[in-house]
Amino acid sequence: MTTIPASEHVVDPIGLVAIESDAIRVEILPSMGARLHRLTVFGHDLLRTPDDLEEHRREPFRWGGYVMAPWCNRIDPGATDVRGVLVDLPSNSSDGTALHGQVYLAPWEQRGAGMFAIRAGGGGWPWPYESTLRVSARDGDAGAAVLVIDQVLVNAGDTPMPGGLGIHPWFRGPVEIQIASDRVLPSNLRADDPVEPVAGDFDLRVMRTMPAGLDAAWLDPGRPPVLLLWPDWGVRGRIEVDSNAGLCIVAASPADVGAIAVEPETHAPHGLRRLLAGGSDGLAWIGPGESITLTTTVVFERAG
Repeated sequence: MTTIPASEHVVDPIGLVAIESDAIRVEILPSMGARLHRLTVFGHDLLRTPDDLEEHRREPFRWGGYVMAPWCNRIDPGATDVRGVLVDLPSNSSDGTALHGQVYLAPWEQRGAGMFAIRAGGGGWPWPYESTLRVSARDGDAGAAVLVIDQVLVNAGDTPMPGGLGIHPWFRGPVEIQIASDRVLPSNLRADDPVEPVAGDFDLRVMRTMPAGLDAAWLDPGRPPVLLLWPDWGVRGRIEVDSNAGLCIVAASPADVGAIAVEPETHAPHGLRRLLAGGSDGLAWIGPGESITLTTTVVFERAG
């Protein structure tokens, strides 16, 4: 079945947009970062969705699924010289870092069915840029449901810009996870920890419940990078990711939210510091008028 055009499903006054097929429905809030508010698959709500939409504003990092651009995760606040250009970002997090970019709560423009865009920059980020998001939902083969999230980050300035993209969904529990990676940065808070072989709580190469209290980045993931299983609902999900930049999977399992975050990102945490240090897992250089892309496809099937 084809996706019903998003423009036919707008609920005022918040402007919630719904995109759906028989098996899957996605609700998006253009006025709040074009964030995914709700994801319903086979009748089950799979995202951590608040009853009150304003909870997205009060706790923007703990609900739904949101775009991270022009960087993901954490970078250092304050003045940083980047090839003679001064980046001077404020902290927006209790841990003292500049967290999850600039567009996660800003109002986006709807440009068509499932297509959203924002032009941004400033606020301590000296480069102008455009971030676009296209969300589609359809029924797949053999009763599957397919969600596709296409992201693009364009350098709208006339000098090279560092940049990164990511998507940050909170998947409701109880949910099990498998991450196809042998290498992990065990803490997204600590910028200088070395990469380690996965072991103990960080070894998620076999499907299991993610231990509580993790917030880490898994590097060089295989294909598919992530598998999910909701055993109580008989739903499984396969996450495929494609990018013309880098790729890592960040995942977090705070003990107090009843959900886990599973975040495809084009770079590792503290990406600006990693770029300036010459690492291969930092932000990408984007030339004037050029772009980086990230496509996240989730195929949901009935399990058992």
